[in-house]
Amino acid sequence: MLGHRPLTTEDYWAILKRRLWIIVVCTLGVFGAGFGSTYWITPRYDSQTLVLIEMQKVPTDYVTPVLTEDLGERLASLREQLLSRSRLEPIIQRFNLFNNGRDTMDERVAKTQKAIGVKPIPSNSSSHGMPGFYITFRASDPHTAQDVCSEITSLFVSENLDAREASAEGTTEFLNQQLADAKKNLDDQDAKLAEFERKYLGRLPGQEASNQSTLQALTTQLDAATQSLDRLQENQTFLEANISEQTRDLKSNPAEIAVMAGAATPLDDDRKELSDLLDQRRTLEASETPDNPDVQSLSRKIAELQAAIAKTGSGASPRTAAGSTTISDPPQLEQEKAQLRAVQQSIASAKQEQGQIQSRIREYEARIDSSPIVEQEYKQVTRDHDIASEFYNSLLKKMDESSMAVALEHRQEGEQFRVMDPPNLPEEPTFPNRLVFAVGGFACGLTLGLLLVALLEYRDRTLRSELDVWTFTKLPTLAVLAHVADLPKKDARKAGRSVDRSAVDKTVARAGA
Repeated sequence: MLGHRPLTTEDYWAILKRRLWIIVVCTLGVFGAGFGSTYWITPRYDSQTLVLIEMQKVPTDYVTPVLTEDLGERLASLREQLLSRSRLEPIIQRFNLFNNGRDTMDERVAKTQKAIGVKPIPSNSSSHGMPGFYITFRASDPHTAQDVCSEITSLFVSENLDAREASAEGTTEFLNQQLADAKKNLDDQDAKLAEFERKYLGRLPGQEASNQSTLQALTTQLDAATQSLDRLQENQTFLEANISEQTRDLKSNPAEIAVMAGAATPLDDDRKELSDLLDQRRTLEASETPDNPDVQSLSRKIAELQAAIAKTGSGASPRTAAGSTTISDPPQLEQEKAQLRAVQQSIASAKQEQGQIQSRIREYEARIDSSPIVEQEYKQVTRDHDIASEFYNSLLKKMDESSMAVALEHRQEGEQFRVMDPPNLPEEPTFPNRLVFAVGGFACGLTLGLLLVALLEYRDRTLRSELDVWTFTKLPTLAVLAHVADLPKKDARKAGRSVDRSAVDKTVARAGA
């Protein structure tokens, strides 16, 4: 009558007494099945080892680690590499893992991959990075689990060392190639810079001040050369006038000139005075500028005296006589002709020097004018050279660091995986757990028994009390027959149910009457 009317404590107790055997049977049956299954289910043994990560022994300020990626990512990468078929197949064949005669090699590899566990140790807030990780392997035999776990751990340690050495050597090889290319580029930039400096020698940035000072010095030299040339030209004019006058006198009266060669004439006095004035002006110009009044006064006197000498010398007309005898020049005339030749040579040298100075002045002026353009090109060339030099120096520094890192890895003083606890030999299987199976079987059996009792009571329509009669008929009960005698024992329960039903019908009929 479960669910058809509210039940009391007496009802629950009555149900428990009637159905207790069902609960007991279900509970004991499922409990026995659960506990017994632990003996025929294939056991699983877990072997575990602890691997700690030792940091680099040399401070990172001195040697930069070759691997700077996150340790979790690197550990995941190592796990994927080690769980590949090429790595696991030799282990599977050596230890005959998961060989049930039905699975293919791919299926055995998949089961082996699932049996391997890598669990990182979480780091606390005070530590840096991952302190280590656990490696586990699950197998049906404890010794096999231990051996395979040891093999997997060895693979992790060796693969980490190989990966770090390969990374360091690969980095060094790559830097070597990059360094060679950078050196070639730097050599090209050095050649370009040297060619540029040779091409624009004297016009490079920073030489403007030197060019300006040199130009000023050349300008001063040009002024001095010009003044010297003017003086030489004046001497040449004076000497030419004297030689011309003496030559005309010699041609007009050779005998008198020969006799009076040593006598003094007014023209000679003028010439002597002119020579003195020229000497005075040269002395004065050595200490004064050409704009000095004394220098200008002497220049005017010299010009007037030269004009007078030229006028006096041109007053006598030369005479030529055919067939006259050749008369040698007086010593004074020979001396002046020698002086004239010397002055002419000095004038030629002075003009040559003046031309050279002017050429150099034009060269330095061109240097100064072209300095802005040259400076712009020089900046471009030096910029490329500086970039190439900085890149080469940075690669050279990285190459040194990489070489030290390689030496560190070869000496095994870098970051390493250190096995702290060797793989253990499991004494008890991790699956199945007999206690868990026993408790689970007991709970499941008890739950199943209660559900069966509830189902049977829900489907039961037997009327066992006046309350049941009232629930189904809504009529009062006049009498209740508790027992009917003389019924066959075989069908006593069914007869009792039928009698009870007929008794209820009669009672209901009388109540209706």
